[in-house]
Amino acid sequence: MYVKYTLWMHYRAFRPKEVKTQNETICSAICRKMITHRDSEFMIAPLSEKRYIKNPTLNLFVVLEDRQVSITNHVYHYDVRLSDRDWNKLIHSYNEKTENLRMGYENEIKSQIVHSLSKILDKISEK
Repeated sequence: MYVKYTLWMHYRAFRPKEVKTQNETICSAICRKMITHRDSEFMIAPLSEKRYIKNPTLNLFVVLEDRQVSITNHVYHYDVRLSDRDWNKLIHSYNEKTENLRMGYENEIKSQIVHSLSKILDKISEK
């Protein structure tokens, strides 16, 4: 077990580092800003596993699919391939954001149901 751990650490320390291009860095930054922007709208296509970010205020549309990011507006279109590490970080933040939105929607729906049930109970109690 010790030998395996030592070999793993040795190869990990000496393997070549992934060099990020400037396009990858800028694309990752754009996606992070789009995810945190208040006007961004999110959509997921479950069968194709595509993730979409639409921001009508900025006139930007981002598609995330299989380590590829497509950024589009009315003037330009860019496709940038991300490294595994950047892709996983980006997908994690996207999933976290959509999960928080989902929880907010669920709480809103549940609060409306409780309010409606209270009204029904009040109506029944009056008669």
